[in-house]
Amino acid sequence: MDWDLVLIGAFVVFISVALALDLGVFHRTAHVVRPKEAAAWSIVWISLAIVFGIGVFLVRGPDLGVKYFTGYLIEKSLSVDNVFVFSLIFAAFAVPREYQHRVLFWGVFGALVMRLVMILAGSALIAQYEWILYGFGIFLIFTGIRLATQGEDARHPEDNVLVRVARKRLRVTKEYEGERFFTRQDVGGKMAFAVTPLFLVLLTVEFSDLIFAVDSIPAIFAVTTDPFIVFTSNAFAILGLRALYFLFAEAKERFEYLKYGLAAVLVFVGAKMLLLIVNVKIAPVLSLVVVAAILGVSLAWSIVKTRSADPDSGQA
Repeated sequence: MDWDLVLIGAFVVFISVALALDLGVFHRTAHVVRPKEAAAWSIVWISLAIVFGIGVFLVRGPDLGVKYFTGYLIEKSLSVDNVFVFSLIFAAFAVPREYQHRVLFWGVFGALVMRLVMILAGSALIAQYEWILYGFGIFLIFTGIRLATQGEDARHPEDNVLVRVARKRLRVTKEYEGERFFTRQDVGGKMAFAVTPLFLVLLTVEFSDLIFAVDSIPAIFAVTTDPFIVFTSNAFAILGLRALYFLFAEAKERFEYLKYGLAAVLVFVGAKMLLLIVNVKIAPVLSLVVVAAILGVSLAWSIVKTRSADPDSGQA
């Protein structure tokens, strides 16, 4: 565990430097992120994740290498739903497009810290009480069934407890103050501290990721309980979220059937956990193949069906 903490610490330093370069150099000036730029960043983060996975494969062995790639694939696929929720949040708050990257940057930073704490706590609990894995399995099966059977998305992520408390307890400006989260406002001749609507957006993004983390972290614990593998696969999936958002936020209808694939993945990993009760273990390579096949089929089916329904496709 001490070695794991050292590795996680080194990895945190790496991603901290990467994020500092991202915000301080590449996105120093607020601007609208175009699809071409988003595609380039997606390639960068996916390439880094693959290179890192190859390193895990070579340094820590094939077993953990396969588990890393399986965990990354699960987390990356589950993050697609985050993208669509971010779209709802930005629309609800009417966030100017040039400020969206800054919100997502700090949202990702907060998500990394939050998930690190949750993963370390979860690993410690599992080491002490192994039966928690079975509880995770039941929870994931329930979540998968709920995802597959829920109706049209009627979520209102902007109406959460953090935003309600902030509006009640803090002074909030009526308009955006550029890309600032905090400002000072003239109140009765005195300058008083205030938050901007962009801060409320950030709170909403963080709250939504907390909800998603409750689903995604148990899912990866079905693959491995190694905290280093769990955190790094989570982190690379999260780091690519911003680019994924700017690529796919407006194309939700193109992924109509993907949710059924995600639901099937959750049910599969949940069942994998419960099979441990009867001492049945599914090989890591088989898990990777099953997860990849489920997601591949659901994604391909979504593309085929939405293309056939597109009046511009020339098909009926």
